[in-house]
Amino acid sequence: MNGFGGFVLRRSVGTVITLLAISVIVYVVFFVTPGNVAQITCGPRCSPEQVHQVAQQLRLDDPLYVRYWHFLQGILVGQDYSTGTSVEHCSAPCLGQSYQSGRQVTRLILTKLPVSLSLVFGAMILWLILGVGTGVLSAWRRGRLTERLLTGVTLAGVATPVFVIGLVLMIVVCGQLRLLPFPQYVSLTEDPEQWGWNLLLPWFSLALIEAATFARLTRASMLETLAEDHIRTFRAYGVGERSIIGRHALRGAFAPIIALNANNVGGAIGGAVLTETLFGLPGIGQELVHAVNVVDLPVVVGMVLVVGFFVVVANAVADVLYAVADRRVVLA
Repeated sequence: MNGFGGFVLRRSVGTVITLLAISVIVYVVFFVTPGNVAQITCGPRCSPEQVHQVAQQLRLDDPLYVRYWHFLQGILVGQDYSTGTSVEHCSAPCLGQSYQSGRQVTRLILTKLPVSLSLVFGAMILWLILGVGTGVLSAWRRGRLTERLLTGVTLAGVATPVFVIGLVLMIVVCGQLRLLPFPQYVSLTEDPEQWGWNLLLPWFSLALIEAATFARLTRASMLETLAEDHIRTFRAYGVGERSIIGRHALRGAFAPIIALNANNVGGAIGGAVLTETLFGLPGIGQELVHAVNVVDLPVVVGMVLVVGFFVVVANAVADVLYAVADRRVVLA
């Protein structure tokens, strides 16, 4: 198929195949790890008979490919779980059942996901505003003191860990100046104002790190675009420098910014572990660390698959936006 519709269809099929491949790799890697999962689930005081019973309930005696097939069926159509005295249905997409708590992994993730999404998308708005704005200003003021100062600030931002920035912000803003309360997550539906105030410091802590990367990328892309022939033509015709920067050069620098933002949004949802831990936010990252510590494999697999889903889908959306901005991508 040719044209934009065919490009979107091909990209969608590729996304589905990639997600399926990720699910196979993640499931195999985590479930061939050494250790007696039944013993860990049952506890250290369980007898061999009890451990064997737990293994049967968890279907650990089945071959790996059979267990993966049941797992894939759960994602597509759902499945039933035996709780010992009754049968509980897990609706699609079902990511399994926690070994430790017995809760459905999908429900567990859905309770944690709003926290991580609130953190990442709020920070994304800030890192785009700060990063792109700084990069444009740095390219515009190339060779001047402003550019040197901004370059130094962005390099410091890239080199500084997020927990250092977050800790300094908490000490100064919350402790000494008392401008904001110490962050404590409040649901957006419960109190939108408190939701924003309590997430302000986590947003800035995460955004300042990412903004430094966006500033460097935007500056490099802007300088490359400003050196092209059509920009020289605009200047020769007397077009103002602000118009050249805002309407022409910045548009040409959008492509790498879209790609980087797609990668950052997808990865930050599962990678903001330090930010969530530092500020006590009960998101996916913090829950993933807990699941790894207690060897709760279904939760670990479910969390990793959700993070992989966001990364893959974010990159697919970036490709579609590429095609909208530049139809040459469709023909490539």
